[in-house]
Amino acid sequence: MTSVSCLVLVDARGTWLATQRPHGKALGGLWEFPGGKVEQGESPEDALRRELREELHVHVGPLEPLTPVTYDYAFGAIELLPFLARCGERPALVLNEHIRARWLDSAAAQALPWAPADLPVLPEVAARLPAPPEATA
Repeated sequence: MTSVSCLVLVDARGTWLATQRPHGKALGGLWEFPGGKVEQGESPEDALRRELREELHVHVGPLEPLTPVTYDYAFGAIELLPFLARCGERPALVLNEHIRARWLDSAAAQALPWAPADLPVLPEVAARLPAPPEATA
């Protein structure tokens, strides 16, 4: 089984970063939380920080572990190790591995086609974030 770390990066507005996989690769066109494979000898946190630097040119602060997800894809089983981090300002992103990036709230996230292993992370993230303020008339 391959271990994969991913990041749920939440901004000051309570929206989170999602990235779209390139067409022509496994799971092409689907949305995911950015991250990548944990290499031998790496901790999941170190792997995540490395992947974020390589893929997005992003550095993050403290990481809060979320519930791991095991998923059996046709190309092999993965253990997805999600982490949550917060940022005051949205970082400038350089998309080296993805074709698009979006900042989403829970409703917008539900409308996107996600990689199956990432789907169980969505409700956990929504439950950890404050509800958006009610619109006033």
